[in-house]
Amino acid sequence: MEMLAATEFLAARSSTLTSVGWIGYVIIGALAGWIAGKIVKGGGSGLLLNIGIGIVGALIGGFLLSFFLDTAAGGWWFTLFTAILGSVILLAIVGAVRKN
Repeated sequence: MEMLAATEFLAARSSTLTSVGWIGYVIIGALAGWIAGKIVKGGGSGLLLNIGIGIVGALIGGFLLSFFLDTAAGGWWFTLFTAILGSVILLAIVGAVRKN
């Protein structure tokens, strides 16, 4: 029973949406993936990969920040910051796995 409650809790945290909208997520994902690529490895990865990295990074960043902040209340700038943070974490993990 406790496992189900924990799963519901984590699902609720990871499914919060901001007021940005889907087109906004694609634009922010592209920007966040490109910026994270510049921070972590000195360059972007191409438009489609940048969008993918940024969107997955936004999910990671949003999940992690949801423990401390109300991520659903954020707008464009907060969503971009969250996506960059998550994208940097994602690229750092991928880089560490590739080196091993």
